[in-house]
Amino acid sequence: MPLFSAKEVRNLKLSSIPLPKLREFVKSLGQDIKGNGTEIIKRIVDFDIDDKLDIFIKAQYNERIKERRRLISDEDLIKELHKVKRFSWGVVQGQLDQKIQTEYVRRIYRYEDLISGVKAKLYDDVTSYVICTWYNHWTTVLIEEHISQHPKVIPTLKNIKGIDIFVDGQPFDLKITYLPRGYNPNDAVKNPKGLAIWMYENQGAQRFGADNRLFVVLLDTRNPQDSWKLKRNFELVFSKIDSFFSKEKVSSADEVIFSYKNKTYTAVSKILIIVR
Repeated sequence: MPLFSAKEVRNLKLSSIPLPKLREFVKSLGQDIKGNGTEIIKRIVDFDIDDKLDIFIKAQYNERIKERRRLISDEDLIKELHKVKRFSWGVVQGQLDQKIQTEYVRRIYRYEDLISGVKAKLYDDVTSYVICTWYNHWTTVLIEEHISQHPKVIPTLKNIKGIDIFVDGQPFDLKITYLPRGYNPNDAVKNPKGLAIWMYENQGAQRFGADNRLFVVLLDTRNPQDSWKLKRNFELVFSKIDSFFSKEKVSSADEVIFSYKNKTYTAVSKILIIVR
């Protein structure tokens, strides 16, 4: 997909604002707030409002961060994340229900055997799965919040498929992940664009997308299996993120071409590999 025009990006940014807040923004412009979101956006999308729009979105996003911090501060959340001592899913991500059905519900006939099986194995598997999911969620929250506060970044205020942030006026789906298992670390560091193409071409069918993507890949080169710990090394991660956004610019040079199920796609992709 080629770079988006200024009007297309403006439309996407406006679409990323929940309707009550959209009306609040439009009212601040002295414009009519009647109608649904589509009608309101259509009336103002050609206006020269980019600076005001960005300021409004950033202010709203910062309020969300303040609300989260009232529940738990960054410092306390980081302390909680450091309580995780082991990172093992126990169950393949997204296959918990299938595991319960095939290994317990449909295989075990006697009630006592079912309870024994759950206590012996499933309890630990589910606990590990929940811990890993919880850890990934909150480390991602802190990283996304940091990225979204960078001067070059505008976040979205509601879910839009394939868009989390705007960088240099272009929409991106933000993917914070680890180096794929089996992928050569040296190849990844030497050829980041090659890794980006690989991740497009090897994504799951249910989550397939050809949207622009910003990949943040975490890699412990000494012990790749410990890369999960790197995700909570926020001093290092935030420093690398700040440096990346300060020097990188989005351009047509970031276009990648990839194949998926015998079809060819074009996307704009940036990739930051954080290594230790």
